[in-house]
Amino acid sequence: MLAVVISGDIIASTSLSDRDRTSIENALAVLIGDLKRLYSIYGRVIKGDYIEFVVPEPKDALRIALAIKAFVKSTPVRSIPANTKDSRLKLFKTHGIRLAIGYGDLSRYDPEKGIIDGEAIYYSGRTINDNVTYNKQKVIIKNTLFFKSNDAELNSEFDVIFSLLDTLLSKATSRQCKVLYLKLIGFNEEAISKELQIYQSTVNQHSRSIGWNAIEKAVLYFESRIIQP
Repeated sequence: MLAVVISGDIIASTSLSDRDRTSIENALAVLIGDLKRLYSIYGRVIKGDYIEFVVPEPKDALRIALAIKAFVKSTPVRSIPANTKDSRLKLFKTHGIRLAIGYGDLSRYDPEKGIIDGEAIYYSGRTINDNVTYNKQKVIIKNTLFFKSNDAELNSEFDVIFSLLDTLLSKATSRQCKVLYLKLIGFNEEAISKELQIYQSTVNQHSRSIGWNAIEKAVLYFESRIIQP
């Protein structure tokens, strides 16, 4: 079975307060519900700050990964725990979550039993583990979006695109990320205006500021390059 698995971990989660970690866990539960309803994904949260998603339609993977990132970045973090370095808290606000898309076979997949095994989850999980920053004395984050498959040419191609997308999202504000999330899951600007109770002109301004036109083109290009099962 050719499939996509998206693995991810919350950046600097240990630097957040208990209240904020709980808030993020609750937000992830809402996110999983939204994506399951819209894209029939299977998603789960492991140990509160690690996620795994099986995407039945591989072409949807980048759209879903960006939606996850935008959703996490839009989750408010209000409290600062004692002995936390501001730099680590800033990392969360800048990047939110690290995500890897693994594209390949799934030899065993049984969502009812929680079984996910095969190339796709191996690629995504190993990529996340290779880029972990937990307990490092000096944390330097260059990228937080990755693609891995057995096609070296495709990997190289998406590495460039994902790096550019990473830069756009790292500069986005929480409110811009709310708008981006809703756009990625199919809301038009009028619907977003009603959902967020802001002017449609403000929605349009947020869209332009975050680089929506470039993001949409990247998502559509990804869809055209991925072979469906």
